[in-house]
Amino acid sequence: MTSEVAVEKKKLEKPPLEIHYMGDRVLRHPAKRIAKVDNEIRQLVREMLQTMYSADGIGLAAPQVAVHKQLIVIDTEPDNAANQPLVLINPTIKKFGRDLCMFQEGCLSIPGVYIDVKRPEMVEVTYKDEQGRPRSMKATGLLSRAIQHEMDHLNGVLFVDRVDNALVLNEELKKHGFSAQAVNPAPKGW
Repeated sequence: MTSEVAVEKKKLEKPPLEIHYMGDRVLRHPAKRIAKVDNEIRQLVREMLQTMYSADGIGLAAPQVAVHKQLIVIDTEPDNAANQPLVLINPTIKKFGRDLCMFQEGCLSIPGVYIDVKRPEMVEVTYKDEQGRPRSMKATGLLSRAIQHEMDHLNGVLFVDRVDNALVLNEELKKHGFSAQAVNPAPKGW
């Protein structure tokens, strides 16, 4: 990542952007493609990273901060200063791996709720970086999961929409003050 969008990995007392929570309709609107990667987009990337680090997150999608643009920031090693965050603009998953795996997910828009979600182990994704250059990558493990989770946000889908165990889901949501009415069944298939 270039120094243009580099930010210090630290908590800010007053992060630049407000994270919206489940139940807010803003999270259910599909994001629009970004026509031009410019300084305004790079500033948004900086602010999203600062907001994500301030909330102890490893990923943040623009719709979570009420910006309906196809932009995601991810850092699966927020405590490692040498690890550069990933910026994905207009990401598209080109291929899903065949193997599915179950893993616990959480979300900055649904604080406190952690539930197992089944997802493909591997994804191939194309995107533009913060300079507007076309990129592609294969991801597995936590990075693959984070990409899929954040890309769901771009389509108005939350991880709780993909939870199979309704009993556990309802219990967890209730325990943390969220309504199960805010869950939408996710589209099936990959």
